[in-house]
Amino acid sequence: MTFQQEIALRTREHGQMDDLTERLAVIVAASGIQRGIANLAVIGSTAALAAIEFEPGLRRDLPEALDRLLPPSRNYHHEQTWHDGNGHSHLQSAWLGQSLTVPINAGAPVLGAWQQIVHLECDVRARERKIVVTVMGD
Repeated sequence: MTFQQEIALRTREHGQMDDLTERLAVIVAASGIQRGIANLAVIGSTAALAAIEFEPGLRRDLPEALDRLLPPSRNYHHEQTWHDGNGHSHLQSAWLGQSLTVPINAGAPVLGAWQQIVHLECDVRARERKIVVTVMGD
């Protein structure tokens, strides 16, 4: 069986992190699927998904680490083409990943005690985001 639903988000800024864990659990429960997988995919090329502890320190650490690894700069070829200030946003999103798969057991996502599913805004401006959640199993 397959079930699909969307999560809508409105972001404000680069580095904003939103916890999707509870919304995922609600979608999995609504699917009626007891065992299987849930795949989350963010639509867009400047946002990312991750499994990480959603706590204040890591909410700062993850975007700051990405900014050190792939810093804002006008030297990216993307900037030379579009001049929109978000070349690093595309690279950060691709580096972290735009999809994530979570196992399901007993009708719930299987996650560690300190593991949450998060959306990270990599773009330099506010965005309307859509995350497509596809639940598959029996």
